[in-house]
Amino acid sequence: MPFRMGPWEIALILAIILIIFGVGKLPQVGSALGKGIRMFKKAQSGEDEESKEKPKDTPEKTEKS
Repeated sequence: MPFRMGPWEIALILAIILIIFGVGKLPQVGSALGKGIRMFKKAQSGEDEESKEKPKDTPEKTEKS
């Protein structure tokens, strides 16, 4: 039997989160959660910023001896 969350369960979870973090921290928590979800989706789809090749605009400096 799968677990289904109804409106009372969601309200209880939100109330607990509100008690733990307080009203002032909720925007920061929401922002951090949103960034985390975006990063997770990027990682799943393979859009890693590190894997993108960076074009070399400037030539490498050579050492003069």
